[in-house]
Amino acid sequence: MSATQHARSSASRAADSKPLEYLVRGGFVMYGVIHLLIAWLALQVAIGGSAKSSDQSGALRDLVSKPFGKTLVVIAVIGLIALAIWQAFQAAIGQSGAQGKEAVAERVVSGFRALIYLSFAWTGIRVLQGSGKSTGDSQQQGASTLMDNTGGRWLVGLIGLVVVGVGIGLVVYGVTKKFERKLNTQQMNATVQKTTRRLGVAGYSAKGVAYAIAGGLVVAAAVTYDPEKARGLDAALRLLARQSYGPWLLGLVALGIAAFGIYCFSQARYRKV
Repeated sequence: MSATQHARSSASRAADSKPLEYLVRGGFVMYGVIHLLIAWLALQVAIGGSAKSSDQSGALRDLVSKPFGKTLVVIAVIGLIALAIWQAFQAAIGQSGAQGKEAVAERVVSGFRALIYLSFAWTGIRVLQGSGKSTGDSQQQGASTLMDNTGGRWLVGLIGLVVVGVGIGLVVYGVTKKFERKLNTQQMNATVQKTTRRLGVAGYSAKGVAYAIAGGLVVAAAVTYDPEKARGLDAALRLLARQSYGPWLLGLVALGIAAFGIYCFSQARYRKV
């Protein structure tokens, strides 16, 4: 067996470990809780223009302020790191069977998912450390730093276009119900499967809309040289709230994000891990 094959075999065994599976399923539960909190904060923005950050940092700060909140955030960080490790294994070794273009694309997507889970975990660590900087603040500062360098505005614009593409991809992923391929649907009864399908469609579609708006704002930040627009999810939701019928639209997006949060609970039970 070559060194590459040995490494792949070792990674595959690690990815199939029961402790990692339990941590991953717990991670899905906490990922769902975070999205429910984001949805709640977004609803507050829609109803009364709350000044709280309606993104992952705002959700985790809200959680840490509750009884036993720090413990819950620690559990969330552990679960999110487990999700990141699991997706990193998926990116490294992929699924068994033929490795066609779709399999390669799935490995790339798994790599992006690992980075997203890690970013959520890092935000949780920063919240536990008492950092007052929100995710939006960090993204704004990062965009500003990039745009101060040669070619930086082009790079920021490219990042924005990628985020727009991710948003569109999430909508398509939800509407076409491709997420069901990653679930053990044969273990569900008819009611659970129908409910999970509806939650997945609504959740992925709502997240996709929010990401697409956020990406569009990043592009606008590059075009207008205004890094304040590059504040991610929080800026996207607040922009939506300022439009005609904005509070109603933001309310629908918030409900969709809440649906994704509940869908994560179903993933915790039925996701193929």
